[in-house]
Amino acid sequence: MGTADTTASRAPAIARAAAILRLLGKSDAPLGVHAIARELTLVPSTCLYVLRALVAEELVLFDAATKRYALDAGVLTLARQWLRRSRFADLAQPMLDRLCDQFEVTMIGVQVVGLDHMVVVGVAQSGHSFQLSTQVGSRFPVLISATGRCNAAFADFAPAELERRFHTLRWDDPPPFDRWLAEVEQTRVRGYAIDEGNYIAGVTVVAAPVWQAPGAPTHALVATGLGNALHRRGLPALCNAVLAGARALTRQLSDGPATD
Repeated sequence: MGTADTTASRAPAIARAAAILRLLGKSDAPLGVHAIARELTLVPSTCLYVLRALVAEELVLFDAATKRYALDAGVLTLARQWLRRSRFADLAQPMLDRLCDQFEVTMIGVQVVGLDHMVVVGVAQSGHSFQLSTQVGSRFPVLISATGRCNAAFADFAPAELERRFHTLRWDDPPPFDRWLAEVEQTRVRGYAIDEGNYIAGVTVVAAPVWQAPGAPTHALVATGLGNALHRRGLPALCNAVLAGARALTRQLSDGPATD
């Protein structure tokens, strides 16, 4: 997130605070005010003002010895309250665990946030050597990988907008746009998507969309693993299981009150 994101908002102070929280959430180590300001292209004095407000709200912790900032426990309180209210996270976790054990893959549940991002809201990791490095709260562009093909297939994107967004994505092995578009159409027909080494070299990703209400998908089930291993264990069976799980979750979500 850069200047355009943190200054174009009608509430720039909130946008800056959100950008700082996301940056601290991604960082493996506490950051100083100048490093934060440089990364987000903020004026240091403005950055310091926002950081002090976040410290006062117990969302950011300040270490007086190192003069660096990190997320504080207040963020966990907010996240816990949200997870308690998320029917998808509640319903999906047992399914993620089951598919993870059955197919020896990393299973992920994501929530689509608007037209820009999707956020990880559930994870199950197998005990095998390969594990995709992702955590609850991780954010990804809405059109990336297999999940992005699902979003492109079932959300209402204009063709020109799809192409513009596609060319901003970062892939290990970018597919040609025409081929990607054909895979999006294939996803629309069969109900699930596959990314074989485009997003992460050597890694196969399978995703199926989940709906909480009519319209665009609101969530997705995602399976990831080493491509060769998944083919040996039976990729079609995994695809069918992820699709069946996504359809079951769609039925369960549509039966109850929407709270996410």
